[in-house]
Amino acid sequence: MTKESLSREWGLLEGTPEKRVMRSFGFFGHYLHVHAGGRSGKQHILTQLLHCGGHLTQRELQDSYSISSAALSEVLAKLEAEGLVTRTRSEQDRRQLEIALTPTRSTVAREETERRLAFVRDSLGALTPPEREQLASLLERVEQSWQKKEYDRRETPCEH
Repeated sequence: MTKESLSREWGLLEGTPEKRVMRSFGFFGHYLHVHAGGRSGKQHILTQLLHCGGHLTQRELQDSYSISSAALSEVLAKLEAEGLVTRTRSEQDRRQLEIALTPTRSTVAREETERRLAFVRDSLGALTPPEREQLASLLERVEQSWQKKEYDRRETPCEH
């Protein structure tokens, strides 16, 4: 496509449901990153650790999110440097790292969990309960479709 035809096509999308939804997704992504710690930030990990009794293996944490092991290691290193968690080798499986909230800092995790709970409870306050269910169902369908496209893209061999 030429530059002009791309510009024309992009302009035709203005005001369409697709363009409006994509704009909203962009806003929501930014808002969640800034106000709710993002999808894999330290707040999320602290909340998960508190929910699971204060300790999990690094593998269990990684399996509960869409995050690479390198990204998780980076976040855990920051949490450890702040004195919020400890990382120790598992006695049962020396390949595994056990992640635990530090006793003196578990109040930080508890406060963060309370803040996240309040955020989640209020997040869809503008919608009625049936609208919330409908939105959740629609977004789940879009998510499944995008996941399939991502899977199909990865399964397609490179073309030369």
